[in-house]
Amino acid sequence: MSGNIQLLSDTLAAAKAEGRAALIAYLPAGFPTVDGGIEAIKAAFDGGADIVEVGLPHSDPVLDGPVIQTADDIALRGGVKIADVMRTVRETHAATGKPVLVMTYWNPIDRYGVERFTAELAEAGGAGCILPDLPVQEAGLWREHAEKHGLATVFVVAPSSKDARLAEITKVGTGFVYAASLMGVTGTRESVGAQAQDLVERTRATTDTPVCVGLGVSDARQAAEVARFADGVIVGSAFVKRMLDAPDDAAGVEAVRVLAADLAKGVRGQA
Repeated sequence: MSGNIQLLSDTLAAAKAEGRAALIAYLPAGFPTVDGGIEAIKAAFDGGADIVEVGLPHSDPVLDGPVIQTADDIALRGGVKIADVMRTVRETHAATGKPVLVMTYWNPIDRYGVERFTAELAEAGGAGCILPDLPVQEAGLWREHAEKHGLATVFVVAPSSKDARLAEITKVGTGFVYAASLMGVTGTRESVGAQAQDLVERTRATTDTPVCVGLGVSDARQAAEVARFADGVIVGSAFVKRMLDAPDDAAGVEAVRVLAADLAKGVRGQA
């Protein structure tokens, strides 16, 4: 492994060595502004996030719920571009030295150019990409360029994924496996329950790659619940909602820091 994929792997291994799950925060680039989004990501790290996923805002985010759709819409109306996403990765990684990934649908990368996107992401210090809608069998071009630039390729598995399909996905994915805890779109849930644990166990049967759970975690209690069986706990909508509900940008950044600190206690079993 080379580049920041190694940093990603080392970060997940360090959390495991501490006997806990890693805390992974998701925040969209350009929300509420490019500068404001950078400050929010720094705050998430400052509060206790180990890894951050930077969302690339998309006009048709089919897997995202209303909270993230609202944030994406604000970012797009503000004119956010892929260059701004790269700047967000560059500045947050440079300021913290921690792993920063991009989460994006395939279409923007395809239009931008795979070689250009992977080269720029690596140059910005990015650790890799989470690609929720890219089928494994169509991922050859992406994987070739990601490998060349030392980037992780994180695929998403779901409760509906059959065991053979899980094996196919985990054979080629790198960094970690993103286990979607529920069928449906992103958003906070009352319970993140048994479906997620079963999916983690079935995924682990096919790979030694860490398995991180996302979709639905919103507080320290739920983070602690998921941390008992997953290698990482991914939180997105809860952070975005705190920012949307804040009276101003500064309050939104502080709300991210506070939530990250609360979730960090959860993954450490201190909630």
